[in-house]
Parts: sequence; structure tokens; C-alpha cells
Amino acid sequence: MDLSNLKPAEGATHSKQRLGRGEGSGRGAHSSTRGQKGQSSRSGSKNRPIWFEGGQTPLFQRVPKHGFNNEPFRTDYHIANVRRLQSLIDDGRLDTEEPVTPEALAEVGAVRSAERVKILGDGTINAALDVSAHAFSDSARTKIEEAGGSVAVIEE
Repeated sequence: MDLSNLKPAEGATHSKQRLGRGEGSGRGAHSSTRGQKGQSSRSGSKNRPIWFEGGQTPLFQRVPKHGFNNEPFRTDYHIANVRRLQSLIDDGRLDTEEPVTPEALAEVGAVRSAERVKILGDGTINAALDVSAHAFSDSARTKIEEAGGSVAVIEE
């Protein structure tokens, strides 16, 4: 046996039914298994677009359209809260002597990627850190500076 003489198993395939070839075929001249009248019984009935609703006004035309969606142009950030920074310091995974960069945060697992990082102000922080990120919330900026640290925004 090789690839040149492979065949389907016995009984696995069936010959195509020939429709509309006379009454003697059992799939005869009148409706040929298509039922009675209507669009589905006509030729070309299978070539409808998937959104076609039988001539009814389509859903996308019935639904009101208003507003604006800026999703393709929005700026997505990987976020880290000051509570997370404090917990990393408490765990010993973040050193207070070294600057906190997006790369350092990604390395310790605070953010998934160092691509764009924003620091948010949820929680408290009591260590003086030199934090650089792409964006800061106002509360995060004040909490880091009140703890004796500094904030640097990375411009792209």
C-alpha cells in the first residue's frame, strides 16, 4: 500500500443524487426535493449574503447609529498602583536605592510589558522612590513626592 492507491473505506462515500431528472428517478420534475414555493425553491437561492433577512429591513439599518468610537487611536497603558510598588518593596523585589523604570517593573512582574506604563495612585507608599514612567495620575504623583521620591515622565 502506498499513497497512489489509497481509497475511502467501503460504504464511506455515496454517489451524488441527480435531482430534477424525471419522475422515474424519485427526485423528479416537480419540486426536486426543494419543497413547495418560495425563494428557497428557486434557482440561485443559495447565493444570498449572510446578513440577508429575506427582504426585511436588515438589523444594521434598524439600529440607531450615533456617537463616536476612538478605540483605534486610543493609548493603552500597562498600569501599576503605588500599593503595588510598596508591596514589591516590602517583599524585597524592588530596591529603593535604584530608579524604578518600566523595564524594572516588567522584570519583577508588576506590569506585563514595559511598552507603556502608567502609575496610578491607589494605595499608599512610604518609601522614597525615583520613578520614571510614561504617565502618572495626579494622586500617584503627589503620593510619591510626599513620600520623598521623584517622578519623571518618559516622552516618546
